[in-house]
Parts: sequence; C-alpha cells; structure tokens
Amino acid sequence: MPRARHVEQHYTHRIGWLRAAVLGANDGIVSTAALVVGVAAAHSGRSAVLLAGLAGLVAGAMSMAAGEYVSVSSQADTEKADLARERKELAESPDAELQELKQIYVDRGLDADLALRVARQLSAGDILAAHARDELGITDAQAANPIQAAAASAATFSVGAALPLIVAVFAPASAVIEIVAVASLACLALLGALAAGAGGASRTRGALRVTFWSALALAVTALVGRLFGGAA
Repeated sequence: MPRARHVEQHYTHRIGWLRAAVLGANDGIVSTAALVVGVAAAHSGRSAVLLAGLAGLVAGAMSMAAGEYVSVSSQADTEKADLARERKELAESPDAELQELKQIYVDRGLDADLALRVARQLSAGDILAAHARDELGITDAQAANPIQAAAASAATFSVGAALPLIVAVFAPASAVIEIVAVASLACLALLGALAAGAGGASRTRGALRVTFWSALALAVTALVGRLFGGAA
C-alpha cells in the first residue's frame, strides 16, 4: 500500500505581513478608542469626540505607514549591505567561505567530512543563497519588504480605527465611553485570537494578552481625560 504523504504546515512565510497587519489594526483600535474615551471623559460634546477620533485615524494611519516604511527600509538596507559584503567575500576568498560554511554545519552536529560535502554541494548551486540562509539568517520568506509593511500598516490601522469611530457615531451620548470601550475590547480580543491562530499560536493567550493591555490603555486615557477635563 502507498504510504500516506506527510504534510507539515508552517507559518514563517506570514511573518512579514502578519506583524505589520496585526500591529496596525491593534494600534488603530486602541489609539482611536482611547482618544474617543479620553475626550468623552472630559465631558466634551459628540462633535469634539468624533473630530478627535477622525483626526487620530488620519494622523495614525500616516504615522504607521511612515514608521513602518522607515523601519523596514533600514532592515532591508542592512540585509542588502550584508549580502553585498558576502558576495564580495565569496568572489575574493571562496575557499575561506567554503570552510566557514563547513564550520556552520559542524557546529550544528555534522561530522567534518559530511559537513564539507554538504557545503560543497550547496555551493555548487546558489552559493550566495546558501550563505545568506545559513550564515546571515536571511531567507526569502522573512526578507524585509518596506512597501508591503507600510501599506499593510496604514490599511489595517484605518480599518481598526474606523471601528470605535462608527460605534461612537451611533452610541447614545450618555454611554459613549462604556459602549466604545466594550466594543473595542471585544474587537481586540477577536483580532488577537485571529492573529494568534494565523501564526499557529494559542488563540486564548493571544486574545487575553491584547485585551489586558488595551483595557489598561483605555482606563488610563479615560482617567487623564476626566482629571484634565474637569480642571479645564
């Protein structure tokens, strides 16, 4: 009888976009909900609350996009510089680079002869890719992509920020704080669970983690709004 094919599912190929997307959506919900709750706690009118939330959405989306682009571009520049340096070393000292690759495999548990054969066989193909992966830790799945990260952050921030704003539009003026807080925390818990599941981690742990820190942020912001709003 034919043997069943062993199939494994991994999630490292999602790291590049998943991190930026989750960070953008989380930040969008938390920062906008905190603005809405903080301004509402200062006994401001609905128009002031919505204006603050809308301004936070626009400013936050642009800030997230710019921040992610600059941050990931710096990572990409470092990776390119490392690859250029490695390419030069391979051209100038191929024997030394072969021994370096061999030592990497020895350190991972292969005996010296087998490690040398593996290094030679890999070097016969894409030698730069072999050194990038095993010496520098750079792979296609985890390579930095500034445009992708910036777009994902801006888009997911905007979607996340829109949620508490929509709730604030339809919530009764007397219960804006409570309704926005509860709705935002529910969305954040769901997002945390989905993000954890997409990455193969515990959904419960992901939901609890994001809910705790988000509730703390909302509570602190509401306290600041009430204190300074009453003093104004």
